[in-house]
Amino acid sequence: MNRERAAMHEPETRRERIVRTLGLLLFAPVIACAQSYPVKPVRLVAPFPPGGSVDNVARLIAPALSESLGQNVMIDNRGGASGNIGMEYVARAPADGYTLLINTIPTVANPALFPKLTFVPERDFAPVSLVVNGASVLVVHPSLPARNIREFIALAKARPGAIKYTSSGPGTLPHMGMELLRYLTKMDLVHVAYKGGGPASVALMSGECDASLHTLLSASGHIASDRLRAIGATGKTRFAALPNVPTIAESGVPDYEFNAWVGVLAPAATPQPLIKLLHEHIVKASRSPAVAERVTRDGAEIAASTPEVFRARIAADTALWARVIRDMGIRAE
Repeated sequence: MNRERAAMHEPETRRERIVRTLGLLLFAPVIACAQSYPVKPVRLVAPFPPGGSVDNVARLIAPALSESLGQNVMIDNRGGASGNIGMEYVARAPADGYTLLINTIPTVANPALFPKLTFVPERDFAPVSLVVNGASVLVVHPSLPARNIREFIALAKARPGAIKYTSSGPGTLPHMGMELLRYLTKMDLVHVAYKGGGPASVALMSGECDASLHTLLSASGHIASDRLRAIGATGKTRFAALPNVPTIAESGVPDYEFNAWVGVLAPAATPQPLIKLLHEHIVKASRSPAVAERVTRDGAEIAASTPEVFRARIAADTALWARVIRDMGIRAE
């Protein structure tokens, strides 16, 4: 407007000058807040107990993020209700950049699984950045007489309802990925939900359950020590770290592909200058050599994205999983 008036030689009115000045005064504290941030430790809420995929990514990125921010980043595990307790905590937290959420598929699946949620992820969170994106690996207890996907499917069909698979709760990565496989193969599997990836892994390694989907980041050590057997990768290609483990698609289920992301979100009212600053620090931390090398080695990829790209991904995935959950009749048990 000012340029147009200058070109037209028209002076700015007193009312317009007051409005412009008030706007600058109102926006100044937000800019100052972003410029001084952070002045105290940052809480990164992982809505699951220690030991699961989200917790592993949080602990991987936290040191690099602490270094970038110049403040300690504390991991706060607030598990329960398939991630809903931790998500609600962050949704209701002050929008000052000091309480953030790191999460995966429950962000987009839980609205369809839990119709009585007191928060709406698309409304109550401001996406900051994707961190990683990658496939998972189907692992089984070594006692299960199935060394590949074909044998696993044959065993499940020969013993309907006998094979139990673990998850960290309804709507989580293992639950959704296994239900998609069950849907495509018509297997009769039993879902056993635990209060987080750590307890689910313990149950699987103890022989209490038979199978699960894990990220390679969380399963690689157990596979290397023969406590779990890897029989299939969920992505388009095999894991470089597990070249002898075929994809599920090449093992007789051609339509199967399942990839999951982990990203950081803030309370919805967080000022945009602060979102931008947080995004820059998360991207820097994600691309640090220590983080990038570990993520790549474990078969995932750094997916540092703009908040806008992350928001579009959330919207698309929310619609996708709402349809899948409805069509497959999946319910929160």
